[in-house]
Amino acid sequence: MASDKQDKQFVTEITPQSEDFSRWYIDVIKKAELMDYAPVRGCIVFRPEGYAIWENIQQEMDRRFKETGHRNAYFPMLIPESFFQKEKEHIEGFNPELPFVTEAGGDILEERLAVRPTSETMFGHMYSKWIKSYRDLPVLINQWANVMRWEKRTMPFLRTSEFLWQEGHTAHEDEKDAREETMRMLELYRDFVEDFLAMPVIMGQKTPSEKFAGAVDTYSIEAMMKDGKAVQAGTSHYMGTNFAKAFEIQYLNRDNELEFTHTTSWGTSTRLIGSMIMAHGDDRGLVIPPKVAPTQVILIPIGPPKMRDMVIERADALYAELKAAGIRVSMDDRADVRPGWKFNEYEMRGVPVRIEIGPRDIENGVCLLASRLGGDKLTVQLDNVVNDVKQLLDDVQKGMYERALEFRASHFHSVDNLDEMRAQMEEKRGFFLAGWCGSEACEDTVRAETGATSRNIPFDPQEHKTTCVACGEAAKHTVVFAKAY
Repeated sequence: MASDKQDKQFVTEITPQSEDFSRWYIDVIKKAELMDYAPVRGCIVFRPEGYAIWENIQQEMDRRFKETGHRNAYFPMLIPESFFQKEKEHIEGFNPELPFVTEAGGDILEERLAVRPTSETMFGHMYSKWIKSYRDLPVLINQWANVMRWEKRTMPFLRTSEFLWQEGHTAHEDEKDAREETMRMLELYRDFVEDFLAMPVIMGQKTPSEKFAGAVDTYSIEAMMKDGKAVQAGTSHYMGTNFAKAFEIQYLNRDNELEFTHTTSWGTSTRLIGSMIMAHGDDRGLVIPPKVAPTQVILIPIGPPKMRDMVIERADALYAELKAAGIRVSMDDRADVRPGWKFNEYEMRGVPVRIEIGPRDIENGVCLLASRLGGDKLTVQLDNVVNDVKQLLDDVQKGMYERALEFRASHFHSVDNLDEMRAQMEEKRGFFLAGWCGSEACEDTVRAETGATSRNIPFDPQEHKTTCVACGEAAKHTVVFAKAY
């Protein structure tokens, strides 16, 4: 009886999502040991389990970048303040978040150095030195780095003062090539997030007020969390010749005439970790897609002490077999911890598949598989366990995407006017599809009246709206609005 109470207490340490979603999120990421708070405002420490998720994201995304011809480089994290003055819109957009280094070695610096918030300016400076001819183009470079933005309101992984990311910066001969690159990388992001993280996203163009500072056009993928809020999971920007003119990135074209390059930038960050958790987790803890899970399978030997050596011997052989097949497997053979506690522990940590094996299972040539997604248990033959585990991992990955897609569909609403939108937002959570006349004033009205912001103008909306949700005039665009992190 005492052990049953202990198992239940394990779960009650996590605040239910329906009670306080933000508190649930903090409880889960701390209990699963993904992070801890650092002694610096707005910063976190990535604990090994959390960093392992980022490593898996990084490795898979990096593979996809290289398949599309991009190469990695690294640029300094300290950027001269004068660089930001060269592109007016860029500095205006980032100035409130910029931290500066003003002193070093006891001496006041002649020029303040910004701690990298993003690297368009540094790339622009170097590209102006490297690019001289059309033969030098395109330049396709990606950087894995940390950045610093002095955020006023922070949330671990989703919004922190320092975070990890990748930022791609490319230079092209003309607008056509640059725009194709912009959309190619947006599609790469969509495919990665949906395929690898099992999160459905909405692709679209940002409104002018929401575009990246200094860009001509910004495009995004938007994901829905389980509290109905949006997370901007990735962005891709067509920069035109704005930064090329600011930093004099010029080349001799095929007619031996001097032209400015057309540039792009695109990025995703460790907010993918937070959004993955918020999109899939439940009241028992994390639910991690198998493709990104640091541990895909947890193997738990069970049985009486007198049979322990025999069970551990067979479990060791099963562990080796799974590992040889490329499955990320761990085994918990601690003798002083109850199996029920272990089951709760690894459910909370979001391990996709659990294997239980005991004396009777070995005698019958079977073991038990349990899915984190639905909790269903399946008895499988030991001589075919690798194939069965791989199939279950695939099923969990697909099932997680389908479940997230169903959740989004049930929390996606269509509204025609502000009164309807306001009323529905009081009763429902999620995304709201509405018409927009193109006026920034109407966009501001929606934000002031509902707290929702424009997420993007979707490429493929479920329906096309004809009137503006705020003013009632003819709509130029159909827009997804939502509260967002």
